[in-house]
Amino acid sequence: MNKKCVGLYGLVLLCGASYAQQANDSLNVQQLDEVVVSDSRFQLKREHSGKTVIKITAEELERNKGRTVAEVINSKSGIEINGSRSVAGQNLGYFIRGGNNRQVLILIDGIQVNDPSQIANDFDIRLLDLNAIESIEIVKGAASTLYGNSAATAVINIATKAASTERVDLTVTSLIGTNATQDEETPPLANFNNAVSLSGTLDRFTYMASFANQFTNGLSAASGENTEQDAFSRFNADITLGYKFSDALDVKIYGGQTKLRTDIDGFPPPNFQFSDTDDRSTSEQYRFRLAPKFRYKNGSVNLNLGYTAIDRETVSDFPSTFESEGWVADIFNKYVFNENIYTIVGFNYQKNQTLFGDDVEYTNNDPYANLVYVSDVGINLNVGGRLNNHSEYGSQFIYNLNPSYTFDLGKGYGKVFGSYSTSFIAPSLFQLFDPTFGNADLEAEENRTIEAGIEVKMSKSFRFNALFFNRQEENTVLFTLIDPDNFISQYTNALDDATAQGIEFEMMGEVFDGLHFNANYTFTELKEGNRVRLPKHRANGTLRYDITNRTMIGINYQYVGSRLDTDFGIFEDVELDSFSLFDFNFSHRFKNDKVNVFANVTNLFNEDYEEIIGYTTRGRNFSLGLTLHL
Repeated sequence: MNKKCVGLYGLVLLCGASYAQQANDSLNVQQLDEVVVSDSRFQLKREHSGKTVIKITAEELERNKGRTVAEVINSKSGIEINGSRSVAGQNLGYFIRGGNNRQVLILIDGIQVNDPSQIANDFDIRLLDLNAIESIEIVKGAASTLYGNSAATAVINIATKAASTERVDLTVTSLIGTNATQDEETPPLANFNNAVSLSGTLDRFTYMASFANQFTNGLSAASGENTEQDAFSRFNADITLGYKFSDALDVKIYGGQTKLRTDIDGFPPPNFQFSDTDDRSTSEQYRFRLAPKFRYKNGSVNLNLGYTAIDRETVSDFPSTFESEGWVADIFNKYVFNENIYTIVGFNYQKNQTLFGDDVEYTNNDPYANLVYVSDVGINLNVGGRLNNHSEYGSQFIYNLNPSYTFDLGKGYGKVFGSYSTSFIAPSLFQLFDPTFGNADLEAEENRTIEAGIEVKMSKSFRFNALFFNRQEENTVLFTLIDPDNFISQYTNALDDATAQGIEFEMMGEVFDGLHFNANYTFTELKEGNRVRLPKHRANGTLRYDITNRTMIGINYQYVGSRLDTDFGIFEDVELDSFSLFDFNFSHRFKNDKVNVFANVTNLFNEDYEEIIGYTTRGRNFSLGLTLHL
């Protein structure tokens, strides 16, 4: 049986039996209506949202202890985070709706974050520690009206943990595990994670301080007959302070530092073939955020200020150093006219600066407005516009129209929705001004996204959604070999438009008391254009059984279809085989609620597969962890 058949059969096993029993009338699960925020910036019931927002709750993150942020997000519909199955130091590619990193915007506590020195101006989620995160919301499709440049295929809003309501609260988490390839008979202990957080509330004052570190070794970045090891290490230190001056005014201030070091392999001369080298990359990032909020009758004025400074260095046959800074100031007024009409009006300022021999920079100055209408008869509307004023590209008006209709199904609801959205993606500072590869004549990319779908919640335990999307790119930025004889490459705009379309399907619920399932499938087709590392077919499935209210076991399944990748040894695209992976996880919380133990087995059946040409992937590995809550 070929891998594709095995993959699709695995998904059927996970979701087929679950669907057959989802209508069990004996369920008496008491749950609050799910609330989503990121698609409107207001707390709306999921049934009133015109999107299928993915919400990863604190409970789900707790069940995924021992995994990385990338691995958790990678289990969701329509998302492929390439590199998350390779060595810990592997660069990550965010492939969503046929796009990649430059079209995905990351928010931390609602504030845009990025790295102006990166090729795609994106934020590296390897810098984040899962233990510090409270929840994650993912809005797929264009969201540039609310969030600006780069929010073309998805917005990933990461909320960090809030301070405990106790005076002093201490949490310690430690994990140890193996890190080996598929052919390693005795995998060594080579993966170590530790995190500690101290938080509390003293009258009007709140505090949260945390430290985390990760060290992973045992694998070579380059695959093949390699004996050298490429270690990865990350250190996080964060502190958040809050003060409530009155019922109307409070303020939060955050400061953090992350140090990341990874050994890498390279393309040494004279043959320029990817192989073992002693190359390394280091990155140090400093972050600061200030968020005061003033509430008044029916509304609030919010200010989000952010500053990031990044120093990165690569030591190789082609060394590089980057120093960059980014500033964000987002001020917006939220006003609720009544229970039906919600409005937001704001102004967003961003400045990115990087040293490429000389300091280069660009700024955005964007006024924006958005309106949400929730009617009493089921008709809902989310509409908005933004005037993107870019220092290099002038003014671009982008907009969003997102109607939906909700109807009652007794114990649940049905929802049909559609959207038409435009977005603007400016080339990065690297693509514009890098002395070797930059092109100051690049045009900005523009996207148009159409989406239509349905969501059905048949009971408190079962939900299903399906949607179709079509996205068109103009002026796609490509890395082009312009002089093959001398191996000279440069960033250029594609001559033709690119079009991606597809369908996404997700189903979740409870088969019977304690047995939960979640299954999703994504089909992505490129009508025009070319993409590497983007699978046409992708599926995920999860079965979780709560043995008691303190003990859980789970099986996670992932299928990734065949896809193209570029073989730089021959400068041609080749097709990589599909693969299927199963993971197992277990957790138990002791009666005093002070101790939680968890264990994971990844790549349970030790599948041999290739994620990126020439790079190592992980085989079957084990981890064991412990959380102490004092």
